[in-house]
Amino acid sequence: MSDPDAQPARSAGPLRWANEQRVLDVLRQPGDGDGQDGHVPHTQADIARATGLARATVSNIVRDLSARGLVEAKAGAGRRGSSVRLSGSVGVVLGVDFGHSHLSVAVGDLTGNVITEERHAVRSPLPPLDALRRAREIAEHLHPDLSEVRTIGLGLPAPVIHDTIGTPAIFPGWDDVDARSLASSVFGVPALVENDANLGALAEHRAGVARGARHAVFVKVSSGVGAGLILDDRVFHGAHGTAGEIGHLTLDDQGPLCRCGSRGCLEAYSSTTVVTEMLADQLPGAGFDDVVEAAEGGNGAARRALEDAGLHLGWAIATIVNLINPEIVIIGGELAKAGDHLLEPARVGLRRHALDSATSTPLRASEFGERASLVGAVLLASDGTDLRAPA
Repeated sequence: MSDPDAQPARSAGPLRWANEQRVLDVLRQPGDGDGQDGHVPHTQADIARATGLARATVSNIVRDLSARGLVEAKAGAGRRGSSVRLSGSVGVVLGVDFGHSHLSVAVGDLTGNVITEERHAVRSPLPPLDALRRAREIAEHLHPDLSEVRTIGLGLPAPVIHDTIGTPAIFPGWDDVDARSLASSVFGVPALVENDANLGALAEHRAGVARGARHAVFVKVSSGVGAGLILDDRVFHGAHGTAGEIGHLTLDDQGPLCRCGSRGCLEAYSSTTVVTEMLADQLPGAGFDDVVEAAEGGNGAARRALEDAGLHLGWAIATIVNLINPEIVIIGGELAKAGDHLLEPARVGLRRHALDSATSTPLRASEFGERASLVGAVLLASDGTDLRAPA
């Protein structure tokens, strides 16, 4: 019987194009091989099973993609057939994560694996053009031949609406800046822009502790607080891109003034900035790492500050858990360095304020820690690269 999918390319161009994309999408995902060089192989049997295409169709597509230099196929013994992986010649992608106090850059392959990365502290947010030029300098140090870069994924610590910061007060200097166009002009390649918490959610869902969960929440707590929501295996942005901004949930409308202009926001109780400011008298000049070290050493003030931050964080997480009922909640960002000094009181806060049926929702530390948004930026770039376009 003839294979209905295996039609000549000249008579079924759109179908062939779509089937090629299905095969390439599978090759971006982890396979069963060793992947020692970062390009993880699949067998043709794997691809046929994952795509639903007939093996003859997969074989024809792999042969064509191989001839065009997009994949590498290696003959194998046994019924599973030859192994296939993306070619090393298809290029690399860049991930860039901007924060209020850091700039991180990573080089990744087209499967979304991070090859190399660097994280640099910054005293204050750089102007957008200067920040992107600095990111390019770091990228050139990591991977001198930037002509091999296909796409850049850019993470920003604020709501992103149509590639622009939606709330200027949260990340000053980037308002009214088309971040996507500016990044593309600086690097000379297509760029994609996303909120940093959404990128953390993508990383944990694809490769971290939320693997296999259809509904998950990633909460990034650093100098600010934000959440990335995974609903039905996709990042949920909401109507205008501001979904997940839990840092500005009001816990007490008579509480401390928040940088967004409101009072009593979660961010005014649970952030690295607030914790270190609370301990300014007890631990003069201490950074957040010093606070964690002090807590580990038994310092009561440091432990209490982290406990207060965790309790408020758990309160806010309970609101999300009651609302969307995720399978897991992941805590990442710099504050997660505190480990159980933060997580245990957060679990207490969750149990106090969540519905009985939701109090068992797992609350876990991020697998990637403060790297989660950077890992997500690489995945964003790899997912957004059209492998069939010229490199």
